[in-house]
Amino acid sequence: MHIEIRFCNNIDFAEIELSTNKLNIKFAPNGTGKSTIAKAIQYSVDIDRSKLSELMPFKFSESNPENKMPEVLGIDGIANVMCFNEEYVTQFAFKAEELVSNSFDIFIRTNLYRKKEREIEAIVASIKQAFSNNSELEDFISTLKELSSSFKITKAGLSKSSTGMKGLSGGNKIEHIPLGLELFRPFIQSNNCVGWIDWQIKGYDFLDLADNCPFCTSNALDKKVDIKKVGQEYDKNTIKNLTAIIAVIERLGEYFSDNARSKLSKIVTLKDGLEREHEDYIAHVKTQIDNLVSKLEKLRALSGFHFKDGEKVSEQLPSFKIDLEFFSELNSIKTQEAITTINSSIDEVIQRAGELHGKIAIQRREMHKIIEKHQNEINDFLTNAGYKYKVEMTGEEGKSQLKLRHIDNTAHLSGGKQYLSFGERNAFATVLFMYECLAKNPDLIILDDPISSFDKNKKYAILERLFRRDAATCLKNRTVLMFTHDVEPIIDTVKSLSDQFFNQTTASFLKIQNARITEQVITKEDIQTFSQICKSALDSNRDEIIKLIYLRRYYEITDEKGDAYQVLSNLFHLRRQEEATDFREPKDGNGNSQLLCQEKFNVGCRKIQDKISNFLYATILDRIINIGALKLLYGTCQNGYEKLQIFRLFKFDVHNSVIQKFINETYHIENEFICQLDPSKFDTIPEYVTEECDKFFYQSPEI
Repeated sequence: MHIEIRFCNNIDFAEIELSTNKLNIKFAPNGTGKSTIAKAIQYSVDIDRSKLSELMPFKFSESNPENKMPEVLGIDGIANVMCFNEEYVTQFAFKAEELVSNSFDIFIRTNLYRKKEREIEAIVASIKQAFSNNSELEDFISTLKELSSSFKITKAGLSKSSTGMKGLSGGNKIEHIPLGLELFRPFIQSNNCVGWIDWQIKGYDFLDLADNCPFCTSNALDKKVDIKKVGQEYDKNTIKNLTAIIAVIERLGEYFSDNARSKLSKIVTLKDGLEREHEDYIAHVKTQIDNLVSKLEKLRALSGFHFKDGEKVSEQLPSFKIDLEFFSELNSIKTQEAITTINSSIDEVIQRAGELHGKIAIQRREMHKIIEKHQNEINDFLTNAGYKYKVEMTGEEGKSQLKLRHIDNTAHLSGGKQYLSFGERNAFATVLFMYECLAKNPDLIILDDPISSFDKNKKYAILERLFRRDAATCLKNRTVLMFTHDVEPIIDTVKSLSDQFFNQTTASFLKIQNARITEQVITKEDIQTFSQICKSALDSNRDEIIKLIYLRRYYEITDEKGDAYQVLSNLFHLRRQEEATDFREPKDGNGNSQLLCQEKFNVGCRKIQDKISNFLYATILDRIINIGALKLLYGTCQNGYEKLQIFRLFKFDVHNSVIQKFINETYHIENEFICQLDPSKFDTIPEYVTEECDKFFYQSPEI
């Protein structure tokens, strides 16, 4: 798969190759644009493609005459992408109630589980069909919920703050118009009385400006008292709540028993508001509505989780039937017609109770097996990575959640952010992300620098868990794009343990230059010990000074600090032969270093000549001291690594501690890796470092 990225953040153009069904590792220094590539691909596949515009380069924010826009090509075969990055850890992992959002769907609802779920649904389908495509029944349930939600029950009774109580507590002033406002009856009792009251009250602010009516401009001096009284007696929101309660009771109509309709009709038309007996009756009706709605919604969403573990389905099913004798306020002919259909569908399922019981038992066994398997896998990883935590799947079966606990305590921890270190969270979140990928099966999985900050053991523990298990339980054989600024994962998967990773890894180096990213394939042969790299440099046609730098480093890494090493150390410290110091000898009483004797100096030179035949100490020293010669050599260097080695010979103070540290550390031995990439072939020095060196080199007054 060939992907091109254009005009995204610091990248004008980049192209990368992806091998499908493999781990594709892209190695690059920080600042190259790895996260930009990850976001560009993710945003291009996202439903909201407009997010790609967020990557518009800053250089085009003020002027973009060619109307260049962020663009990604070559992703036509990718329908969905999942990306692990800091945003994932922040948004989806370590929530207060569970370690990762939707634990049940991720860890339990496997393909086999879904298969049993479908088989169970097929058996209870007759019950669900009583609800599907039955708009009248759905309206009935919806209206019941609307009426119930208008009232809230507290320990003291109906809550005065509920909308229903606000509408009824002051009495029905639509039916019983206050004395003196009879002239307004047509408006108060109109279908849009709320709108009229609102309109009327808005005119009050202008009533005292003149004797004329603010609405019709006729003389209203003798009517001001009546007009103001409308606002004193009526509140728009109260009337709105009252009319809403009356309307919902009317919509339920024949679903109520005759007795309930009569009582509710009286309650909503009371002149002076509710008494205690009225409130108690409303609470009684609400309780019956809530109970009936609960049973109906349970039936509408019926699944294996509604049957208790250890009990026979044949004994539980009859309890799902609805007996309207216990719902006296809703026991009407209309309600009976709706409920009879539902009860009949339950009878059909009762005939298949034995079959249903067997399916649920299999599903439950599968669920417990999956939970145990995933818990053991994650806990093994935590142990191998050195973390003193364990996970447990807890809670009701259909709402199971993955929880965290410390091995020294049985209590579950809330989330994990406050207990786990930054590194622990990232490592753990990577594994949780893997399980979510297994559940959702995306076309492309992106890992944006997931393990670079960990020590060697933890890096390997994560890679092993992600890619070295059965394909059904890890990311093996899936298309994975992994960005890293750490070469160690490539050493492990491509060279040292390639057979253990089933040769399922491809690797490449990304180099940015002038806002363009090029890709360089990394093979097993490209990963070498540093001694191999140094020997290869000595056999090349490089300049003698470059070869001598590699030779000195070869002696360092092989711990050969003999005469040849002493000669080279003096050479790069710019000492003449007669000033050469023997660093192996202790200093004298005055703190002065002892000189390297002629014999040892000659032996050292001969050993160097065995490696570099035309080596002459004085000749090379003259070249190193000669600024013009060094400048010429610097200009011919083909990679940043060797440029830095030459730059260091000038012994400049670059007035930048960060750049100086980078220069110094590239000169000394890298002790982190047994193996690494040949720095002359893979130019791993960040572009900003070589640019700073170039700027200083060509602008310095010292040259």
